[in-house]
Amino acid sequence: MTDPQPADDRRAPDQPPRTDGGTATGADETTLDPWGSSTVADYRKLFEEFGIEEFDDVLPDVPSPHYLMRRGVIFGHRGYDRVARAMANDEEFAVLSGWMPTGDPHIGHKLVIDEIVWHQQQGGDAYALIADMEAHSARGLSWDEIARHSREYLLSLIALGFDPKEGEIYRQSDNRPLQDLAFELGAHVNFSEMQALYGFDGETNVSHMQSVVTQMADILYPQIDEPKPTVIPVGPDQDPHVRLSRDLAASMRYFKVSEAYASFETDSEERVLIGEAYDALSASTDEEPIRCVEAADWLADADDPSEARAGAIKKLRAAGKEPLRPRTRFLDRTATDAAFEALIEAIEGEKRVYEGHIDSFELSREDAESLAREVEIDHGGYGFVAPSSIYHRFMTGLTGGKMSSSVPASHISLLDDPDEGYEKVKSATTGGRETAEKQRELGGRADECPVYELYNYLLAADDDEFAIRVYEECTNGERLCGGCKEQAAELMREFLEDHQEKREEAKEVLDGLDVDLDL
Repeated sequence: MTDPQPADDRRAPDQPPRTDGGTATGADETTLDPWGSSTVADYRKLFEEFGIEEFDDVLPDVPSPHYLMRRGVIFGHRGYDRVARAMANDEEFAVLSGWMPTGDPHIGHKLVIDEIVWHQQQGGDAYALIADMEAHSARGLSWDEIARHSREYLLSLIALGFDPKEGEIYRQSDNRPLQDLAFELGAHVNFSEMQALYGFDGETNVSHMQSVVTQMADILYPQIDEPKPTVIPVGPDQDPHVRLSRDLAASMRYFKVSEAYASFETDSEERVLIGEAYDALSASTDEEPIRCVEAADWLADADDPSEARAGAIKKLRAAGKEPLRPRTRFLDRTATDAAFEALIEAIEGEKRVYEGHIDSFELSREDAESLAREVEIDHGGYGFVAPSSIYHRFMTGLTGGKMSSSVPASHISLLDDPDEGYEKVKSATTGGRETAEKQRELGGRADECPVYELYNYLLAADDDEFAIRVYEECTNGERLCGGCKEQAAELMREFLEDHQEKREEAKEVLDGLDVDLDL
């Protein structure tokens, strides 16, 4: 965003400041690559181009939201409303995320850890994974390197509050049930889909493609014994994985439940148009039943040459005088014969059975979904709930541009000596003016400042008032960069000192876990 939220009237005075977390990256396009250099020039484009939903829309439904949510660092989601409802109603839900251990954990990784820990504290089943198969196949790391980096990630995970007694930690390569699930999922995805999502080509090795399917199994793993709402906290670069996992969760289901109005199949746009015709005709006549051909005539009267309207009209005319009646449809996707027959028996009230689907005239959509899942699970299926996701903004590197593990000065490792962390912050690029006089006159550019991001993302922790005060003192010219960096550097040193102590304490905890690190 070139005009981040704090600069205009979108934030009330008592609300936490919002920062764009990436305005200084220099990105000029939006590219989502799980293994490459993802760039986001304008986070709003993610809503338009990829269908990510704005987190602000679901924020009011989240009980006691995390400060990353309140401050807009978590900016988007897919289907998180289902998880929010589960939290609010004290129902089961899960959270899962993980890391490809290609280097030391840094403060950018802390965002994901904080999100996992917070969901665990809200009562969720928490899973943290080491994507070692991905690191080996996609990045070519040796297993010894992977084991060493994995240990460092897990020590920071535990030090930052993850409770391994109440959660599960695993390596992909050691988890046989995960690998079995990946094998099953592999039957539902083909090369053309991976090519479209990831740009794979004839040079892509099979192990890399296999690691993608393993990641799909990771995302669905919390539901392997029981379906439940599950959230995957990630950066937006991982959205291709989320989209594919949601498609696979649907394709693995025995039955698809949808609304319908007649015996024939329609797509979603055609169904909306037929519904409009049915509602209009029902309101204008007492004659029953309404016939498909009458709905076709009503749709044909509108000046709309769209393909959806033409398709709906064609199907309605083909159905002729068949009655048009709202119903809930169970479409047979992958069900066994026994499961299909069991569903027929389980549907109470008026119903009609066809070769590939069953129509119920009395069940609501919600009740139909529950019944379909129950029958599926009783007959050996998984009954997956579509996984949800939340997306946080990329952190800007301390040197400006993107934060990169290959540029030590651009990031702060969670393993850095506290004094080294202090010096990195002191040397960081800022959003300040050319001179102190201009800073006092015009105010600083907090929305373009990597140091302010440190306050907003980490150093202010849960203290919104502190984050607001830093922002306002900067933008009104009261706070100068030298003093601001000194304060941030001291806070960073304190954070690292505390974190290093907790990492030492975590070593005994990690050594007592059933996680084979081959060290």
